[in-house]
Amino acid sequence: MTNSVPAMTRESEQVVLTPRAGGVELTVKVVPGASKDRIAGALGTALKLAVTAPPEGGKANAAVTRLLASILGVKRADVQLVSGHSQPLKRFLIEGVTVDQVRERLR
Repeated sequence: MTNSVPAMTRESEQVVLTPRAGGVELTVKVVPGASKDRIAGALGTALKLAVTAPPEGGKANAAVTRLLASILGVKRADVQLVSGHSQPLKRFLIEGVTVDQVRERLR
């Protein structure tokens, strides 16, 4: 059994981070077609990310993967889309980081 740990975003809302073997899993609400790639806050327990890429052909998913890797200081290969491939609410596994590291990097 794993425990989920809230993390604070820049907007001081809680994003739930779930420890997994070798990494951390989190829910992301994706807003494609934005004016710039950025953290847009939190939506409930999900991290809300805006990306300029359109929601077609996996372009927004790829943009979110790049953005998460950049924000969290990991390689793109360490960011894996676990579920929600064609949905705005997605689950990502970030490998090689701890809950505390992710929490700190999201501040």
